[in-house]
Amino acid sequence: MHSHHLLVSTALTAVMALGLGATAQAESGPKEKCFGIAKAGANDCANLSGSHSCAGLAKTDHGADEWNYVAKGSCHALHGRTLDEAKMDLKK
Repeated sequence: MHSHHLLVSTALTAVMALGLGATAQAESGPKEKCFGIAKAGANDCANLSGSHSCAGLAKTDHGADEWNYVAKGSCHALHGRTLDEAKMDLKK
């Protein structure tokens, strides 16, 4: 019985390791800043307006000047704006 649990545990560990490796590989590609998608307290760094300079300080969800890194080319699919678009919006 003990060897069966060890076998299942080992197999589960291997499957999880493969999944984590695939996730890390997918996340290691080119990135871009995507504005307007960050959740409160979950932004990646300083906001565009300059009211704070650290990650995790966004006060509201989807703030126009808050951002997260996303896979390059995926920002619009997430209903966000690129850096240039966000800068133009701030000038208005």
